[in-house]
This record gives sequence, C-alpha cells and structure tokens, in this order.
Amino acid sequence: MANTNGSFGLRPLSKLGGGANSTGLTGYTPYEIANGNTDKIYHGQVVIPLASGFIDHTANAAGGSVSHLGVFQGCEYVSSTTGKPTWSNYWPGSGADSNHPVKAFINDDPNQLYVIATDASITSKANARASVFLNASLSTGITGSDTSGVSYGRLAVSTLATTNSLTLRLMGWLEETANVHSARNIFICVSQFNQEAYEFYKTCGYTKVADLDGLIVDEHAEFLLRKRLP
Repeated sequence: MANTNGSFGLRPLSKLGGGANSTGLTGYTPYEIANGNTDKIYHGQVVIPLASGFIDHTANAAGGSVSHLGVFQGCEYVSSTTGKPTWSNYWPGSGADSNHPVKAFINDDPNQLYVIATDASITSKANARASVFLNASLSTGITGSDTSGVSYGRLAVSTLATTNSLTLRLMGWLEETANVHSARNIFICVSQFNQEAYEFYKTCGYTKVADLDGLIVDEHAEFLLRKRLP
C-alpha cells in the first residue's frame, strides 16, 4: 500500500495479463474539455464522459450514475494570452483561446493498473492482505495542486468493501512490483511520531537502518526503513 504521507492521484504502474511486466502507459486517448469549463481537472484524477461529448471530473456525474472514462494525464490548448499551443499537467479552468479546442489526454485502458496513496494506515499485514480485491472510494478525489498540477486523490481506507459500484479495486501492494523488477531492497521513510505506521511496517519485514533528524519536521526524526527482497 502506498505511503499515506503523500498523494498523487492515480499513477500508472503496469498492465494486467500479458502486459504485467510493462511499466507506465502505452498511450493516451484524446478527448475534449469544453472551452468554457471552469472546473479544474488534475493529473491522476478520474474523469467521466458528459452527454455533451466533453469530459469533466466526477463531481459532475448526475446522481453518481455516470461510468468512469479513465484517468486524466494532461491537456493541450491555445493560450488566450500568448496565442501559442500550451501543454499543461492539469486543466486550470481558464486561459484557453475560445476559438480552439481543449484536448484532454486520458488513459482509458481497462487493463491499466495504478499506484495510489491511502488516506489512512492499514494496521496489520493480515488486514492489508484481506483488503486485496476489495473495492473503495476516492478520498479528496477532485482537488489537487495548482503548482504541480497533480491530484490530491487517495484511496479512502474506511470505504473498503465488496460493493461493486465503488471507484477503485485494490489489486495488491507496491512491493510485489519491486520483486517483479528484481529490486534488492525497498526503502521507506516513516515519521518518528507515526508509531502506528512504524509498527505496521515492522510486521511486514522492514527494519530501521537510520534516523534522519529534522528531515520533514524540525523537532522529529524520520525513520529510514529497509526491507531486503528475496
């Protein structure tokens, strides 16, 4: 499960089935955002199709009844200020010349796997294993950073259930992918004050190899943990 100290929406990882050893995306499908759409859409955010033929974020689903289209990867538009084509990691909700389309690049491959951070810790390895193949909702699914353009979306741990209508399905842990790529070690930083997470990682086979004083918060250390892979 991804680190709860950061959030980045849905980050492409690999493919199901025969493409399981590939990394990232193999391509994008271009769609359009309505030129006058003032809703910000962030990189790594789930988007939906609209009856108008455009795409938007999930908050504009009528009663939650619209199926998801894919994950937003960026957009291209002609700047209303410079008159030049502009590539952006996110759709800022304005700034496009109304005489030109806003192209949205969406990963809509149903076999794509993603990495996502969680909004809370799963407190034991047994509970994490029992969560595999459960479904979940997104937490903070439509907000993001205007600086990086990246989504703040996380997997909402409290919503894990067998309910088929939920947005996400948990397929495994990131360290399993590290094994596939023959990594020797996995390193994780955990805040000194986050004892619950520290104890969880110890049950998963991680050991502390260093204290990093004041790395994030001046008065606290970060524990650098390592797990050797077989």
